[in-house]
Amino acid sequence: MWKKVFPILEWLPNYSKSFLKADLISGFTLTAYAIPVSLAYASLAGLPAQYGIYGYLIGGILYAIFGSSKQLAVGPTSAISILIGTAIAALSEGDAQRWVDVASVTALLFAGMSITAYFFKLSSLINFISETVLVGFKAGAALTIGLTQIPKLFGVPGGGHNFAERAKILLFQLPDTNIVILIFGVTAFLLMIGGEKIFPGKPIAIIVVILATLVMTFTSLGAMGFNTVGIIPSGLPEFYFPSFRTENLGNDATLAFACFLLAFIESVSAAKTLAKKTGQEIDVRQELLALGMANMGTALGHGYPISGGLSQSAVNEKAGAKTPMSLVFASITIAVCLLFFTSLLKNLPTVILAAVVIVAIKGLVDFKEFKRMWKINKNDFLIALCALVSVLMFGILYGVVIGAFFSLILIIKIVSTPHVAFLGRIPGTNRYSDIVRHPDNESIPGVLLFRIESPLLYFNVNNIHKTIWTKIHTEEANLKVVILDLSTSAYIDSSGARFIKSLYMELKVRGISFRIAEAHSEVRDILRVEEIEHLFGHVGRRDSLHDIINVAMETHLMTVDAYQKEFPAKTT
Repeated sequence: MWKKVFPILEWLPNYSKSFLKADLISGFTLTAYAIPVSLAYASLAGLPAQYGIYGYLIGGILYAIFGSSKQLAVGPTSAISILIGTAIAALSEGDAQRWVDVASVTALLFAGMSITAYFFKLSSLINFISETVLVGFKAGAALTIGLTQIPKLFGVPGGGHNFAERAKILLFQLPDTNIVILIFGVTAFLLMIGGEKIFPGKPIAIIVVILATLVMTFTSLGAMGFNTVGIIPSGLPEFYFPSFRTENLGNDATLAFACFLLAFIESVSAAKTLAKKTGQEIDVRQELLALGMANMGTALGHGYPISGGLSQSAVNEKAGAKTPMSLVFASITIAVCLLFFTSLLKNLPTVILAAVVIVAIKGLVDFKEFKRMWKINKNDFLIALCALVSVLMFGILYGVVIGAFFSLILIIKIVSTPHVAFLGRIPGTNRYSDIVRHPDNESIPGVLLFRIESPLLYFNVNNIHKTIWTKIHTEEANLKVVILDLSTSAYIDSSGARFIKSLYMELKVRGISFRIAEAHSEVRDILRVEEIEHLFGHVGRRDSLHDIINVAMETHLMTVDAYQKEFPAKTT
């Protein structure tokens, strides 16, 4: 039990010396990636630069203790950072310290939600936010985040509270572009893009950051209008309980829940992606505990919500990480940098951080996936498009929720109008399939076979009833038997049971026999509880559709021998 709660007890006693070098290198590489990225993401969140670094420092150690993935790296992410920045602006009331406190309270509430979900085994909630929603959400988030950073590339102030407003303000500010800053930022962007292609998996961003800092320190470019990071306080974070206002807890909790959903989905998705490459097993429920503990530690160290992200995890994995010890080494290296080297970053221009963010989010817009969905399933495409547009129109906070809600609406719509397949006998066999899809199937005189390809639920039985009776009316003159194949209806509710009973009674009045075939065990249980089974006689689990047809033939239409003579089968 303890090894399940603390996975570190599983892998640490078996830690091999052969892993040490690989984990050290990956830890240093992750640090080189994490520092510039966390500085950039802290600016997205509207927080001082050091608070982004604290996420990697504290979260990495705690995830190494509780996490089930060996390569997942946790820290600030672009989506959560912009979510924090836009939402807290209205909650902080212009108070810088209040801004920091709200961010930390959000991380603490996040931790409470995640740990509660762990104890109540609610890890299945990830299923309510589909990968399709995430595709649209990530694209919308990337465009939203990119538009907050592009003004920094042009050397203009930007502004606005939503995508359209930001775009309009940027358009009017373009004539004021600082050409020197633009060239500097674009050059940095191209260096990072080119470096990633030539040296994949290497921390190119830290090299660009160092070069940019040196240029600003030893040249006169600093007088050309560049904004810089400024002095980053040295030392490790102090741990204390963040202050909060009870009257704002409702808004804080809403923000925390949005962060929790995004973080959990993003972390599990990244962990599963890495697990496929390395052959690991991911405990989705354990990830709830790991994220909860990592965010609790970060909150007490006055950081803001963190998550496992695919980009930093890919850096960690490509650098050769074998175990979560790479996160521990990264945290130690970050601690050393906080203690002794923060002063070196004071001349780092913020345009470089904007370039780092744009490079980091470029992979979030997956055009190939949008194209694939358009070809394969238009509904999936609409869901992704809805999530994208919702993020642009209503912000990241509501975008993912609207996308998920729209996804559920489409699912309900599909389930409420299920396909009802009318069956015919596959020539030369005792098997039956949809006669519309396979016109060569053999109809059975006097018998109507149909299959409902969904559960029978209160919101779809009316549509099913209408479809079936439309078909019955066209064949009623010669109809003797109606048989319902329940093999594709794994569940029925009380309305579904009443539908079956009413169909039986309506057909009986017309002198038509009604039978049920291949009902699942749970369906049979419900029919017994609803006192319906006796109408059909015993509904057995061994009675196949063909068996029921044979009995119907013998009872109502012709002998089984005559039926088999008319429709010879290869198998009996």
